[in-house]
Amino acid sequence: MTDDTSTPATGWLDTRLPFLRPFCRHMARFPMPPVNLFWTLGACLLVAFGLMFVSGLFLSLHYQPDLARAFDSVEAIERRVPSGWLIRSLHTGGVSMLFAALYLHVGRGLWYGSYKAPRELVWLSGLFMMLLFMTTAFAGYVLPWGQMSYWGATVITHAVEAIPGIGHGLLVYLLGEDTLGGIALHRFFILHFTLGFIIAAVIGLHVLCLHGTGSSNPTLDGPRPDRTTRPFAPFHMVKDCLAVCVFLALFAVLVFFLPELLGELDNVIPANPLKTPADITPEWYLAPWFAMLRAIPSRLGGLAAAAASLLVLFILPWLDRSPCHNATFRPLVRVGMGLFFVAFFTLILAGLHGATPLWVWLSRLAMLVWFLVFLVVLPLSAYRERKKAGSSSRGETP
Repeated sequence: MTDDTSTPATGWLDTRLPFLRPFCRHMARFPMPPVNLFWTLGACLLVAFGLMFVSGLFLSLHYQPDLARAFDSVEAIERRVPSGWLIRSLHTGGVSMLFAALYLHVGRGLWYGSYKAPRELVWLSGLFMMLLFMTTAFAGYVLPWGQMSYWGATVITHAVEAIPGIGHGLLVYLLGEDTLGGIALHRFFILHFTLGFIIAAVIGLHVLCLHGTGSSNPTLDGPRPDRTTRPFAPFHMVKDCLAVCVFLALFAVLVFFLPELLGELDNVIPANPLKTPADITPEWYLAPWFAMLRAIPSRLGGLAAAAASLLVLFILPWLDRSPCHNATFRPLVRVGMGLFFVAFFTLILAGLHGATPLWVWLSRLAMLVWFLVFLVVLPLSAYRERKKAGSSSRGETP
């Protein structure tokens, strides 16, 4: 399909890829409601994932998933491969920046009710993508085969062994042996490499779901809702580009001025199965669920609590059936979400500290807040708001 603005090159493409021009036109003209800067986090995530994907491909050219050579191959990348230190810093720093943007993105969805109908598939695909990112990050954490990589992975993988009846068999099936070894390291490398391509496909699905239903409007629950829309290009594209520039500037500060924040000191020591580190701590982006595992004395109980904390997010669209979306205009939800964010940061800090009685009890309190907000506060608030809306529609005084 051609038009008056076609050139010979674009006309040639239009003939062979007739969907390309309508797709580009849709992306440019996609109507956007009056959203705030939190909606630019999606563009930051795309850029972070792109940097991770490209740098990971370069690193895979030199990494060797073998017990005898894994640690040395990482050292060789840092010291002998031209610009290898920069590529690895971009990869290790990128994962922290990616998860920072990801958690803010999810937090924005929680605050503004982006999980509500008709955007359930947008929310579910986004959560599924978050699980894939977490799995990919965990697999990548094992690959340097340093002390913290080995022992952190040992704690997490052996939590699976606590599952009654099938735990040990499932562990052997996942690792290929009873303990972390050469087979497991090779499988983690394949998993880490393959999931990058799967995540790219899920990102496409997430964007497809978003463009199918449209972006949510944060002003609709306010006293003066704004229903005007503007095309994505150039208005919101400029805002996204500005946010990406700020994001990349922070990224550069992390890589070039704060490199000590990108890894554990114990991870520059080769893995030693005979010597356990004094404190086993994960990276900050996996710390909340590590804190949940330690908060409950039973390994099975900790695993169940960590899994339930994610499951409750998946069923959130059916727990909160309120006609209201924005927590800013829902007093009870506003307090609950504030407590949830505090609980999340508390779990991060607890996971990064040793298992002292203080941090264990703070983890338990944060877990209690997590489940109370989603299983009690949101359903109760939704019930009251639906009842109020029903009374108003009948002309009754609520």
